[in-house]
Amino acid sequence: MTQRIVLLFCMVWLAASINLPAQVNYQQQYASAKALFKEGRYNLAMESFKPLIQYDANNPFSEYASFFYAISAYHQGYRSVAKDMLMQVKSLYSTWDQLDEVNLWLAKIYFDGGEYFQALQALAQIKSGKLAKEQAALKRSHLAAVTDAEALKRMHESYPNDEIVGDRLARVIAQSNQPDDKTLLDKLIAKFKLKKSDFVDEVPPTVHKEIYSVSVLFPFLVNTLEPTPQRKRNQFVLDLYEGMKLAVDTLAKQGVKISLRAYDTERNAEKIKELLTKEEIRNTDLIVGPLFQEENKLVQDFSRANRINLFNPVSNNFDLVKDNPYGYLFQPSLESLGSNSAEFLDSYKLKNKKCMVFFGETRRDSVLAMSFLKRAATTGLTIMQIERVSRSESAKIMSILATPTEFDEFKYPKQFSLPKDSLGCVFVASDDPLIYTKVISSIEARKDSVTILGSEAWLDQTAVDFEKYQQLGIVLFASNFTAVTNPAYQAFQRKFIRTHGRVSTTNPYSDYAKLGYDFMLFVGNTLHKYGVYFQDALVRQKFTGYLTEGYDFQQARDNQLVPFVQFRSGELTLIDKK
Repeated sequence: MTQRIVLLFCMVWLAASINLPAQVNYQQQYASAKALFKEGRYNLAMESFKPLIQYDANNPFSEYASFFYAISAYHQGYRSVAKDMLMQVKSLYSTWDQLDEVNLWLAKIYFDGGEYFQALQALAQIKSGKLAKEQAALKRSHLAAVTDAEALKRMHESYPNDEIVGDRLARVIAQSNQPDDKTLLDKLIAKFKLKKSDFVDEVPPTVHKEIYSVSVLFPFLVNTLEPTPQRKRNQFVLDLYEGMKLAVDTLAKQGVKISLRAYDTERNAEKIKELLTKEEIRNTDLIVGPLFQEENKLVQDFSRANRINLFNPVSNNFDLVKDNPYGYLFQPSLESLGSNSAEFLDSYKLKNKKCMVFFGETRRDSVLAMSFLKRAATTGLTIMQIERVSRSESAKIMSILATPTEFDEFKYPKQFSLPKDSLGCVFVASDDPLIYTKVISSIEARKDSVTILGSEAWLDQTAVDFEKYQQLGIVLFASNFTAVTNPAYQAFQRKFIRTHGRVSTTNPYSDYAKLGYDFMLFVGNTLHKYGVYFQDALVRQKFTGYLTEGYDFQQARDNQLVPFVQFRSGELTLIDKK
């Protein structure tokens, strides 16, 4: 009996000796895990914190162990493990006094994964001001990588009083060409008391001169030109410059003195670098050009650094001048063409406002189409279908628009899978004949009242007879439209013939000599009236055109005025301008 009592006592003592350290060594276990954490041995730290995570009334370290386990997992690259553990801490220990730290780390994990809205939401749950510096640094470093203006606008809508979000949005839209963005930028600068010069380059006071120097940086390719009457491969460049020279002569007779200086870029970056070292270019009043993308950056940087206004007279690509506050497009940008086209169709007399959009695979087509769609979303237009069409699959346009389902007694189609009069208009954001001719043929086959809107560039191609444009009532956006009855245009043609012994163009529509003449009259008179820095004058008013319909730089650094034309009685006629 005594032996049994002794044995029972020994068993109880042994059990107690086993359980006792587990109860009293939480402190030791936590201290060991924390030491591993501080030493950066995160894999071992995770293993050491793990036994302490389980809730126990005698364990005062479960919250801390869970937190540091998550941070160790983060440093090991296990972001999802870290996030799940931190979310568990928030759920199980909702009154823990270290939840602000938990939210800060959750925000960091969300930011690392590009989940910006979840990150901002986590930061918004931090109640104490003690982590304000860490919050600001985290937001600023991660939002600096965000360049999507629309995403930043949504962030600003959700957190309208967040200065860091507002500052980042302001920096992204500062280079935007859109009037709404310019208005928003002004509001952000005022609301958050931002330094305006950080977002908008301050233009120096204007300077008036007796003679203004204009430097033309074109790829004349003089060393490759043959002395023959045949058209040169860069004929449009030569015609553009000849038109500018004629305008300078006209301006001189009106008392406007322009010193026009031509420089051959040779489409060569090294040559451009050499030209930009010339003191005469550094002191010029206006730069015209360059004309091609590969020549562009060097000259734009030079223009900005030396505060010299610059015009590209032929391009629709706003990216060429976007980062240069002294850079302008004489033509409407693709964004303006698309947006104004949507406004035009919304106000045009359509059978109905249901619309389809077709565009090609080029970047130009995509920008034009997306700008149209963005503006159309704010109008009464209803977009039925959007089709990106490759050249190889252009036949699908016919199947979309003109697949017959019924025929008349003569086997002509009288109904289609897309019912007649169910479509009001088609916007064609492409100059590719394989695309726009398929649209035209389809609408011709339908014999209903669908309006096609396309580009003036179609007129230089022989893919469609002019009679068909009139027959179908096709509308074209035409920034370079000039009525043949315009007296100023007729005077220009007479002057060009006297000077060169030929008409200004042999193209069916485009006329680069006319464009150069009109452009030079505009910039020459603008310099004469408003001085070297004419920015303030451009934003205050629209300008009447000399040969074309006019110019509007009030809201942007591209010409916002877009004429729309169609053939009437065999003559290309202005029907509206937006």
